[in-house]
Amino acid sequence: MRAVVVCAFGPPEELCGTSEIPAPSAAEGHVVVDVHMAGLNFADLLVVEGKYQSLPDLPFVPGKEIAGVVSAVGGGVSRVKTGDRVLAYVEAGGFAEQVVAAERDCHPLPASLPFAEAVSLGLNYQSAHFALVDRARVRPGEAVLVNGASGGVGLAGVQMAKALGATVLAGISRPEKEGLVRAAGADSVIDLSVEDLKSSLRDQVHAANGHKGVDVVLDPVGGDVFEASLRALAWCGRLVVIGFAAGRIPKAAANYLLVKNISIAGLFWDSYRVRHPEWVARVQAHIFDAWEAGKLAAPAIETYPLEAVGQAAAALSGRRAKGRILFTPLV
Repeated sequence: MRAVVVCAFGPPEELCGTSEIPAPSAAEGHVVVDVHMAGLNFADLLVVEGKYQSLPDLPFVPGKEIAGVVSAVGGGVSRVKTGDRVLAYVEAGGFAEQVVAAERDCHPLPASLPFAEAVSLGLNYQSAHFALVDRARVRPGEAVLVNGASGGVGLAGVQMAKALGATVLAGISRPEKEGLVRAAGADSVIDLSVEDLKSSLRDQVHAANGHKGVDVVLDPVGGDVFEASLRALAWCGRLVVIGFAAGRIPKAAANYLLVKNISIAGLFWDSYRVRHPEWVARVQAHIFDAWEAGKLAAPAIETYPLEAVGQAAAALSGRRAKGRILFTPLV
């Protein structure tokens, strides 16, 4: 079968084409899924570079989320069967025509949900949900600042926070993305590209939020944006660290946390998948239900063939993507 194979860690933009590798078989408690759509995430870029929190052994096939049809089941599998349409999460292996997934990581799709939209409602929306509901414990009526709001997790965070009854401020670094975050439900837009962000971000937040700070910040950006966001929090505010897209891992002054009773929490979604797969399944069902009810909408989608993996990676890392980037392994 065709697959993207990484033989050495390095720039994902330099990945070139696919290789032929043996088709997988289903082990105990696992299934084989024919991959119709596979999502490209920022985490995949970090894995290929060798910079992610957990890395597979070389050589490996990258890709953490896919949607497709179960084509074979291993021993002990009872919840899914051959022919089922599923969204599946894997540690690696998604950028291929077939992938092996644990039964516990397979989530049945609503009959009306296309594969592309299913993947788009996957990892990013899972991350946004756990960040808002479990880590930040957001309440209706609170104000939420979503940094990197035009990115995958950011757009999901804007929609999810709005669906939870929050007032949403969308932090973006490119003014041309304002229409995108407004369409996702943002009530106000915060410009992260301004000079003196340390003071300006707080001033913008106060101007947009009734002269007070926000209750919650979702931050997948890090760097200067993280540090400025701390100053924009209200008393007893909560900031959830989701990632470091800016490249610099910031530090927080503990005395500032003390004076304003601020809480900082981390969100590494994959640990939920490993430790509490039943919780992840409940959240995924909730996300699909919200989609069916019209409360959540999949973002715009941009598809690439597997052979164009380097081109797709360059579009994502260079922030040139016009929507969620997906691969179409089965053509």
